[in-house]
Amino acid sequence: MKNVAVIASGGGSNLGALLSYLASLPDPAPAQVRVVLSDRADAGALIRARDAGIAAEVIPDVYDGAALSARLEGHDTHMVVLAGYLKLVPMHVTVRYAGAIVNVHPALLPAHGGEGLYGARVHRAVLAAGDAESGATVHFVDSRYDRGAPIVRAHVPVAPDDTAETLAARVLVAEHFVLPRAVHALSVGIIALGSSGALLVGANAAPLFAGPPSGVTIRLAG
Repeated sequence: MKNVAVIASGGGSNLGALLSYLASLPDPAPAQVRVVLSDRADAGALIRARDAGIAAEVIPDVYDGAALSARLEGHDTHMVVLAGYLKLVPMHVTVRYAGAIVNVHPALLPAHGGEGLYGARVHRAVLAAGDAESGATVHFVDSRYDRGAPIVRAHVPVAPDDTAETLAARVLVAEHFVLPRAVHALSVGIIALGSSGALLVGANAAPLFAGPPSGVTIRLAG
């Protein structure tokens, strides 16, 4: 069983989706969330963690990579999941957990990613570009915003009358489906980051992503 640390800045709905998904799997589950960290003491994700009996901690200094890495190691962390975390993860951590740290982004990377593109800003950018579709991308995390190797994309159509709010709601459904399954696949080793930086996808990875919500199309990146 892999020990997962979730880092979030907001309400933690993706954390909730991950916890629900892992709880739905037969015992023993392939992963468990051991700790939830946030840069905000009032983050809803910390409340969700405490309600679930999971350690919930505030990151004192988001730029102190050595301290954050030590905190993760103190919880015997095998995998780090960014779920609505808005800060750049220090290189000390991305190097320490290379191939084992992932993020979910509310757009189809590499489009509409990078510094300053998060939340409603992403959805407004999609609408301003006139894109026919958007979605969610789970990707490995490196030292740059949203530039790590993509793992899986969940596509959703953009409606002619969409607002940033209506599009965000539809993309969030896709995020809640795809992130937990990507964590599952990584925890059992059927998806991995190769030494060359290429994504390695096992033949039995696709069934994990079968049956997405209506209107969501899943495409593995490998």
